[in-house]
Amino acid sequence: MGRISISCLFPASWHFSISPAGCPRILNTHLRQIIVISILAAAVSLLYFSVVIIRNKYGRLSRDKKFQRYLARVTDIEATDTNNPNVNYGIVVDCGSSGSRIFVYCWPRHNGNPHDLLDIRQMRDKNRKPVVMKIKPGISEFATSPEKVSDYISPLLNFAAEHVPRAKHKETPLYILCTAGMRILPESQQSAILEDLLTDIPVHFDFLFSDSHAEVISGKQEDDEAVVEVNIPGSESSEAILRKRTAGILDMGGVSTQIAYEVPKTEEIAKNLLAEFNLGCDVHQTEHVYRVYVATFLGFGGNAARQRYEDRIFANTIQKNRLLGKQTGLIPDTPYLDPCLPLDIKDEIQQNGQTLYLRGTGDFDLCRETIQPFMNKTNETQTSLNGVYQPPIHFQNSEFYGFSEFYYCTEDVLRMGGDYNAATFTKAAKDYCATKWSILRERFDRGLYASHADLHRLKYQCFKSAWMFEVFHRGFSFPVNYKNLKTALQVYDKEVQWTLGAILYRTRFLPLRDIQQETFRASHARWRGFSFVYNHYLFSGCFLVVLLAILLYLLRLRRIHRRTLRGGSAATIWLEEGLASQKIAGPL
Repeated sequence: MGRISISCLFPASWHFSISPAGCPRILNTHLRQIIVISILAAAVSLLYFSVVIIRNKYGRLSRDKKFQRYLARVTDIEATDTNNPNVNYGIVVDCGSSGSRIFVYCWPRHNGNPHDLLDIRQMRDKNRKPVVMKIKPGISEFATSPEKVSDYISPLLNFAAEHVPRAKHKETPLYILCTAGMRILPESQQSAILEDLLTDIPVHFDFLFSDSHAEVISGKQEDDEAVVEVNIPGSESSEAILRKRTAGILDMGGVSTQIAYEVPKTEEIAKNLLAEFNLGCDVHQTEHVYRVYVATFLGFGGNAARQRYEDRIFANTIQKNRLLGKQTGLIPDTPYLDPCLPLDIKDEIQQNGQTLYLRGTGDFDLCRETIQPFMNKTNETQTSLNGVYQPPIHFQNSEFYGFSEFYYCTEDVLRMGGDYNAATFTKAAKDYCATKWSILRERFDRGLYASHADLHRLKYQCFKSAWMFEVFHRGFSFPVNYKNLKTALQVYDKEVQWTLGAILYRTRFLPLRDIQQETFRASHARWRGFSFVYNHYLFSGCFLVVLLAILLYLLRLRRIHRRTLRGGSAATIWLEEGLASQKIAGPL
């Protein structure tokens, strides 16, 4: 009795035997057809499901980038998952001239790609609100009592400690960065304030806080054609890359005003006005290298400008009174007429024990004309405020964002923040200035202005509108038909502050550890993926070989069955078939 053996000669060997004695001698034709069709259908189904499984397993790794950006934008406004151990935190305290604010940031583990930056975003509490707190006054108010600075800043740090998970405190970096309000103090007073912070804070808080984490930052650090060519700073001989140029920034605070925008390497700029830096963790990569013109102007912030303006009014009025024998502004009945205050409002300037009485006339155009000398412009070309050099701006293909006072001035009272239009803004400012103070107060009491607008904002809105307009158009020389300025508090639902750039720069090397771990993990993942695909196709190949062998066997049965019907002995035919196979296989 013969026997048929079938083997699949692969690492996972399959072997089975079929004896003709156990096979039916007669198979119905229709039954054989059904069996063959079923086998082929099973093979096709197996191959189809193999492709589906592999595509589902590996297709997720190449999701559409636009969807990822959309998803990131959505998750940005969700509450931060403080129970996730893979979320890291960072804290920045912005010690400004009028107050101090604390920002808590968070980011997931780095994805391991050295070309990507950390995905830093503002932390949001359980109500999905940004974790931010502000206190007044500014830290520079403690210039003569530096020992009180730690107590002053403690409420901010307690606020942050309540939101950052306790287990994360020791690995959460804390940066206390002081801006223009501190820069105007003598260096000895700056050092005394910083020394008090560095001494007392580590005693009461467990945050990662070293000597380099508290400093008075320069104006450069305070700010961050359509295509720009970039090189690694100091490596001009290496190959440059082209990428989209970044947006420019305008920021007006209480004491200072800043402008920053990227410039091409062909533009020669003095080192004190140029910031070159690499935000990437790999110093040899150029895609995150930026060459930025940055200029900061002390005394050109909204509050400092008003103070300079009042000092000039006081000095000039007192001098004129002495020369002309008048009493203008010295008594309430003969006030100084101030075009930069709303119509009929009363105000006072007090200096050296003297009081100068003011009454607003609400003349926006005259106010602009009065403050123009404060720009300190020169007759030289390519200069801005104080005669400082300003490289050319390609107005046709540039984009700028205006923050802080640029936004408050357009939105808080005038309710027109966003896309800036000079003609529309000028008309709204004129109307506001010319409105009687009593009507403005009535509107304020009815809640018609922004929720955070106060009486101080209402009183000096006319002056600040004129100041913002002059700084933007006369100081920085933007044409009045410029259409690409957006005044904003948030961009893509993120509050944009210089503190975000500060922590992005100071944490730029943190991804290195995650990149090393991800490289190790990825190498093993690739081997596991290869093993999965290899075994999957191995199984499919062996299965098809078995099906082919069964099909050949059925065809042989059919041939033997036909010969049996012609009168031959089944045993003899089986024996002949076996001998024939051996003769054929012999020469091979």
